[in-house]
Amino acid sequence: MFNIASLIIGFVALILAIVAFLPLLGWANWLIIPLALIGAGIGVLSRGTAGRNLNLLVIVIGIVRLMIGGGLF
Repeated sequence: MFNIASLIIGFVALILAIVAFLPLLGWANWLIIPLALIGAGIGVLSRGTAGRNLNLLVIVIGIVRLMIGGGLF
């Protein structure tokens, strides 16, 4: 059950992260990364690893996008 919840949160965060790749929407990654962190935390509680891995991927994508846009360092 936790894995399904984590996957749903991960897919929502991934869709939002894809939208945040558009110019002038990079600030949205500051909201997407915490959402994916919550999903990864829920994914840790489950036996399956798919939800956790998806959320970790979204976190990496969000951090890379922030680094490209100059919003992280």
